[in-house]
Amino acid sequence: MKVIKNIGLIICFIGFAIFTASIFTGTNKVSEEAFNNWASQKVKSEFFIEKAKKEIVGKELSTYELSNKIIQIAEASNEYHKSQQEIAWDKIIWIKYKTSKDFVYPLVRASATGWVANNQGLFFWLTFGLAIFGGTIAFLTDYKLLGPAGIKNNGIFQHSATNRGALGMLAFVYFVGFYVLLYFFPNYLINPILSVNQISKGLSGNESSQWFLYGFMYCAVMTVFAIRMFIKYRHNNYQLVRTGVVLFFQIAFAFLIPEILVAFNKPWFDFKNAWPLNYTFFFDYNINNLIDSGNLGIFMLVWGIILTLIIVPVMVYFYGKRWYCSWVCGCGGLAETLGDPYRQLSSKSLFSWKIERWLIHGVLVFAIAMTALTLYTYFAEIESWKEVALGFSAYDIQSTYGFLIGSIFSGVIGTGFYPILGNRVWCRFGCPLAAYMGLIQRFKSRFRITTNGGQCISCGNCSTYCEQGIDVRAYAQKGENIVRASCVGCGVCSAVCPRGVLKLENGPEEGRINPTEVLLGNDVDLLKLMNEK
Repeated sequence: MKVIKNIGLIICFIGFAIFTASIFTGTNKVSEEAFNNWASQKVKSEFFIEKAKKEIVGKELSTYELSNKIIQIAEASNEYHKSQQEIAWDKIIWIKYKTSKDFVYPLVRASATGWVANNQGLFFWLTFGLAIFGGTIAFLTDYKLLGPAGIKNNGIFQHSATNRGALGMLAFVYFVGFYVLLYFFPNYLINPILSVNQISKGLSGNESSQWFLYGFMYCAVMTVFAIRMFIKYRHNNYQLVRTGVVLFFQIAFAFLIPEILVAFNKPWFDFKNAWPLNYTFFFDYNINNLIDSGNLGIFMLVWGIILTLIIVPVMVYFYGKRWYCSWVCGCGGLAETLGDPYRQLSSKSLFSWKIERWLIHGVLVFAIAMTALTLYTYFAEIESWKEVALGFSAYDIQSTYGFLIGSIFSGVIGTGFYPILGNRVWCRFGCPLAAYMGLIQRFKSRFRITTNGGQCISCGNCSTYCEQGIDVRAYAQKGENIVRASCVGCGVCSAVCPRGVLKLENGPEEGRINPTEVLLGNDVDLLKLMNEK
């Protein structure tokens, strides 16, 4: 079995290596037609168009060369127009705001040539095909290699990949690097994007984009690592059902249904994504797009409001935030599958808890303020780019939130930092929806984790593998219910407990919070205390 597992890992690595190497290969040849189509939408400068036709149209260039030339020509064009007596501001290319994904990527994508562009189907099987097949084989062998049912974390603190060692640091650099390219420089991911082009055309009829690549990768990675979860936690029905349900919601609701909607010329819409996690829901362009899409669009708009204001708080009241964070949310789904090997890296210190409370609620306040400003400008019929107060416009606030929270925090840090900060960095420190649900869970919910202090042997497994950084053992030793805003109800603390001390329960609110003071002999008069009792 070990031989088969190693073969699977080698096959997976080969597919992964080909995928990664493709980022640095490939060529581009800009046709006159492709350039004219792109320039008609992106450029008004005759200087830029004339110079670009001489330097890039019809020439075979690498992605790096083409991207650099486009920026260089844009800079030269701006210098030319600014040197004129009367500056034609409409011909200035605002490179500062037109990032690679907005300005450079469309032309690079349309001009891709080479082996990958001509063999997209084969390239898919050489990358995703091999990686998925090899990973599946490697994880399936664990059914025998791990022995009898039961959670095996043997050697997890000694392995370089899971103890912030060299392999862990390599994974960290790779994850962060990929997210930076995906969010800000997709023009360097053309070959990987082309690998899923045929699948995109089959689902929606559209060419693949960096977001389709991300969505497909997300589902593929979650599926393969879900196999690992099913085998590792096969003795625990809660974990099996939870993993299956969150995988279903990701594949069906976050990937397939939105793509099928687009195929029927309907708005792309994730029915499970609630505000403020879906922070663009109340943006003017989204509201207008839904309203203009007829009855289905109106339904989507109403559904999003009901989901946020009614369904989310009601479900949290009855079941805690676990119903969403651990059973529905794609961010949580990736954290529970790909991120499971890193859960022990979550800091349990009081300092981290203080940062967590200030940071996550700060993001929630930011999201609320941004949404309030957005709705104000929308109903007041003020253009989003116009200054509202203190020199800022609604667009400025939206862009700042999108960059800092939507891209850097939730993507680059939220997933990229799995190997060094644990698997719930975004959920614990940044997700505004988690903060919103956490406040309800803490003060008005039936959910709690009950403990039996008399059975606790202080092994520390529960605290070690709590992905939210909760010192579960401290509660268990006192027989105190765990009622924390940050708890996502993943149930792993209960699963790893060798004595059955912890149970996830929904019960009456009365007695839900039962703080137990730790009495020290020097602090109390024991005879007086006995008489009072």
